[in-house]
Order: sequence, then structure tokens, then C-alpha cells
Amino acid sequence: MPNQELHSTWLHSERFIPRRFIRPALRFTQVEAASGIVLLVAAVIAIIWANSSFGDSYQELWETSFKIEVGSFHIEETLRGLVNDGLMAVFFLVVGLEIKRELVVGELRDPKAAALPAIAALGGMVVPALIFLAFVAGEGGEATRGWGIPMATDIAFSIGVVALLGSRVPVGAKLFLLALAIVDDIGAIAVIAVFYTEDLSFSWLAAALITLIIMWAAQKGGIRAPAFYWPMGILAWFFLLESGVHATLAGVALGLMTPARPMYSDEEYHHKATYVLSTYAPEPESPHGHDRVDHEARQLGSIANESIAPLNRLEYLLHPWSSFLIVPLFALANAGVRFGGVDILDALTSPVALGVAVGLLVGKIVGISAFTALAVRLGLGRLPRHTTWTHLFGLAALAGVGFTVSLFVTGLAFKSPALTDLAKIGIFAGSGIAGIIGYLILRFTGKPLKTSLP
Repeated sequence: MPNQELHSTWLHSERFIPRRFIRPALRFTQVEAASGIVLLVAAVIAIIWANSSFGDSYQELWETSFKIEVGSFHIEETLRGLVNDGLMAVFFLVVGLEIKRELVVGELRDPKAAALPAIAALGGMVVPALIFLAFVAGEGGEATRGWGIPMATDIAFSIGVVALLGSRVPVGAKLFLLALAIVDDIGAIAVIAVFYTEDLSFSWLAAALITLIIMWAAQKGGIRAPAFYWPMGILAWFFLLESGVHATLAGVALGLMTPARPMYSDEEYHHKATYVLSTYAPEPESPHGHDRVDHEARQLGSIANESIAPLNRLEYLLHPWSSFLIVPLFALANAGVRFGGVDILDALTSPVALGVAVGLLVGKIVGISAFTALAVRLGLGRLPRHTTWTHLFGLAALAGVGFTVSLFVTGLAFKSPALTDLAKIGIFAGSGIAGIIGYLILRFTGKPLKTSLP
């Protein structure tokens, strides 16, 4: 069928709604920079809303309290809390899946290939944290808790900017930035787990660990039904929420536990599919012919499903929801800083805002570049093919776009609304300038390469 869709639905038809609205929207979601654009729009809406004449409704909405009771289970959260503690667990599940994929079949599977971006990421975490602490050294108290804020790299934004540059950025450089951002996520997760956990309840933590162990044992025992794992995953999330460890880490744990290999190899899939099709040849005259086709289709569906790794299936299912609903909702709920009555110059020059902004901008560029140069000098790695030091400086600047995870850590680090707003101002300033500088470096110093993928 060279000129015909193998599987056509209403979505593929030439009717007005799918042709003019749905298919263009789906094509937009497949653009590499799309999630970053949606995230930026959500943040701008939050800022405009919070500073408009009806700005009070912004805080009132997100501080709306909800209570969920199921038997002995009891959760009471604000709407913002449900987004930050609940929906963001799905975001961190996707992060966990990405980390697992890179460790098993991606750039991080080879220790030699992973060494350079891992060392670069370490520099991009340590130096920004030290810069922040240097700025707030005289402040003391709660301000010092924000050292984890400028350590983060926002994958959606940084990779989105690189996508806008097309072939001006070599493929190897794009993969380097992706691997660096993944290692950065691992570091951010470790920091959240170790340094931003309070009032730890060991009984609830033990319950969460036991639940995860049961899931691991079930996986090793060959249980593959999602109907078993989804309820267990929700239980693990609830137990972690009650334990004092941030509940979103349940998502990371589940992502890392998800199998990255399919049950059937490509060869087994073709062999089994061919066998089913040849065994159940069509019999038009048989009164039970339709039942045979149903049975054949169910068998083929099961074989095809198990020929795709659970990690790939889950990431394919969740990634659009995470990128185009959950993360923008998070930005909408958390980016609304009110500037009314605030001296912007004073705010920008406060130790907390400066520490975050300079940490993201200067800390990332200096830390990533210096640690990469040291690793190359010591023979621990080499720059990717076609990647120059100018490319590296541009990528290091883009790694300073910390938006999503930086906002997330801010909510964990500070209880004071004043410090929270100052940190957010620093995130906006540092991330914005870092993104612009990174784009300009790569745009005007990089030449399009025919060997690079768009």
C-alpha cells in the first residue's frame, strides 16, 4: 500500500477539525523546542496574572485547600501542593525513565563516553552552589538553604534552544548537553533526597521501601501487568509523602525500576508474528472465521506490546502529558512573582537573587568549562566530534537555564515568601540571560554542518 495509510482513523481524515486543529497541534508537540515554548508561555501568564488588577485571585486559587480521604488514608493539600507533590511525581517519573534509558542504552551506558559529561555536570553543580553561598555568606539563617537552586539545568528549555539552532550545533554537542543535563538531574535528585528532607518518619519510609521492594520482586518474578504496578506506585508515593522525603522521588524510583529491555527481541517478534499469521489463515466460509480473526489479533497485539520495552511504552505514554500539561501547570502555579511595591533594582541586587542569577549564569559557564578542560587535559575524555570549545561555552551557558527544577528546589529550600520571591527573580534573570548568551554564542559562531541532523 505505497500511497495509502496502513491504519487510518478520523484523525487522518480531511475533515475540518482534524485537518485545521488537531493535526497541526500534534505536529507542534513533535517539534523539539515545543515543550520549552509552552513552559515559557505558562510562566509569562503566571507573572502577568499575579501582577494584574485581579492578582489576588492568583494566590487565592493556588492556595485553595483540598482534602482527600479514602478509608484511613488522608491527604490535605493546597492546589499548588497537589501540583508540586502530586503531578510533579509524574514529571520525575519521566526523568527517572530518561535516566534509566541513558544508563542502559544511551550516552551514559559506556563509562568512557559518560565520563566527560558527568565531570562537566559535576562542575556545573559545585561551582554555582559555591557562588551562591559566597553571596549569602553574610545573610546566614534560612538564606543559606538555597545553595541547591542554581545547580539545576532545565532539559526542556536548554534542548529546546539547541533545537532552534538546527545544524549549527553538531549532533555530538547536542548529545553532550543531553547527557550533562541527565547527570545534572541525578545530582538534583540526590540533593533533594539528602538535604531537603525534614521531619523524617522511619516507619512511613520503611513502608515505602517495602512497597518498592515488592514491586522489584514482582518484576523479577515476571509480573508485567500495569494493573499491578500503578496501585503499588501510588502507595509508594503516599508512603513517601507521609515519611517526610519528598514524594516526587517515588516517581524517580519507579522510573529507575522500569525494565529497559522488551520481553521479545526483534527476531522473536518477527518469528512469533509470522507464526500467528500463518497459523490462522483466513477462512471466509467458516462460521467461526470472525472469532479466529479476533483471537489472532489479540495474540498479535500481545506479542507486539511485549516487543516494546516497558520503559519505552511508559515514556511514550507519559512524556506528552508531562511536557505539555504537568510542567506548564507547575510553572503557572509557581512562577507568579508579584512586583507591586517591589524595588526591582534592590531585589535584583539582593544577595539571594544575585547568588541564584550569578550562580546559574557564571557558575554554570565556569564550572562546566573548567571541569571539562581539566578532564580533557587529564585524558579522562575528549570533546565530541565536530564540537569546538566555542560550542562548549555556548552549551555551558544554556545549561544555566535552570527554570523548572530551580523553581522546584526553591519551594523546598525556603519557607519565607520574601526569600522565595527573591530566588524566583534570580532564576528568571539568570536563566533568561544564560539562554540568550548561549543562543547567541552558538548562533553566530557555529557554522551549519551538513553532517549534523536538524
